[in-house]
Amino acid sequence: MDDFDLELDDMELVAAATGYYYYNNIHKQPCPKPLLSRSGFMDEILSGDEERCREMLRMDKKVFFKLCDILRKKDLLHDTSGVKIEEQVAIFLNIIGHNERNRVIQERFQHSGETISRHFNNALKAIKSLSREILQPPDPATPSEVLTSSRFYPYFKDCIGAMDGMSIPANVPAKDQARFRNRNGVVTQNILAACTFDLRFIFVYPGWEGSAADSRILRAVLEDPDQNFPLIPEGKYYLVDGSYVNMGGFISPFEGIRYHLHEYRGANQQPRNAHELFNHRHASLRLVIQRCFGILKERFPILKLAPAYAFRTQRDLVIAACAIHNHVRQEDPDDWLFSDSLRRNFEELHELDDQVETQYPPMMQDQGAYMLRNSIASEMWSNFMNEWDSW
Repeated sequence: MDDFDLELDDMELVAAATGYYYYNNIHKQPCPKPLLSRSGFMDEILSGDEERCREMLRMDKKVFFKLCDILRKKDLLHDTSGVKIEEQVAIFLNIIGHNERNRVIQERFQHSGETISRHFNNALKAIKSLSREILQPPDPATPSEVLTSSRFYPYFKDCIGAMDGMSIPANVPAKDQARFRNRNGVVTQNILAACTFDLRFIFVYPGWEGSAADSRILRAVLEDPDQNFPLIPEGKYYLVDGSYVNMGGFISPFEGIRYHLHEYRGANQQPRNAHELFNHRHASLRLVIQRCFGILKERFPILKLAPAYAFRTQRDLVIAACAIHNHVRQEDPDDWLFSDSLRRNFEELHELDDQVETQYPPMMQDQGAYMLRNSIASEMWSNFMNEWDSW
């Protein structure tokens, strides 16, 4: 009996050893290999077609290479032993162009989470520094977009741009959320921005609470020299909507008069007096700032959601996105998003926002701005009635 037990124990040991060997050397599945080598993804993008590059980097190859070249020449970014500037910028663009998490970018570029985070922050800092050169004051001359349109010239000959606020979702601590809730109850940051009529940003001021009124933000900017708001040449002005005060340098529409373009659509909806005609053309020309906002969010969807970054980083992302927007406009005026914006109707979405958010300020307009607006409206109406200009 004892010999039988010993023989059975030996058989069990042999079976266990055989099973262990089989599991570890024959049956065990190999570790998954990365789909691409460490440089494979970049090679795939930069050697592939333009459509693939636009999809992943949100710009054409020539524009991407020019951005990298500028950052290299200005000594804002440096090649490292494992990651060249092109890959650093591509990591940054992949994140803000698709609102991707660090884990996804790790798999895509085959780098550690620490490496991805470090290069993302380095690229963000570099592009923010570059924004000081890219966001430039407008040319004081009459913009060609005004000069070539009988609806706008000579009435808006001294207008150099448009200004408005843009709300984007924000990620803030619970103790701050009440201040950042807008009228719709959504936690957002309010961004003041100005642009030219050729779709370039002039000035961007992010980081304000979603509850802050547009006119309050503008007043704070104008009162703080450190914000470096571009000096407005004598006699020139920006177009602003009804949430701002009509004052020197900033011309708003007539209060209490229909303004949004959809209010003028349909039969028998043409302007009935000078104030309505002024408001309609003012809204048509000021629509450029909404186009800029629409293109910006379309190119960088991270601005449509509240990213899981510190609030300071969220603010810097807005500045960097606007700087890249201007870079693309400079290097590729026919970029697909700029071209598509002519066919897309950003107007209705933003008009709906304006209807909810607009806060009409008290009557604080200065006499000069009051007289200028009335003068433009009177001349516009006189020509419209006598010559039947297009409205």
